[in-house]
Amino acid sequence: MITPIMSLHNVDVSEFLTVLDTCKGNVFLVTPEGDKLNLKSKLCQLVGLTRLIEGGKISEAFVVCENKEDESKLFRLNLLGEPTKIA
Repeated sequence: MITPIMSLHNVDVSEFLTVLDTCKGNVFLVTPEGDKLNLKSKLCQLVGLTRLIEGGKISEAFVVCENKEDESKLFRLNLLGEPTKIA
């Protein structure tokens, strides 16, 4: 079972999308209304993030990852505001 790993608040959208591009597995954005969008899809990114963006920041959503490494990357971005270094 896949469970939400974090709640996103005030995340820099540009950095978030950059980190998403490095993710190996599917990453889902789940809204408080229950919408679930696969953010590996550029179309879902456009539709989902456009709805959630307020003033250049993500207002509120939860992230669910299938891959543990992806969880670490996105958790670090959310917690520290900086992506992990890509070797």
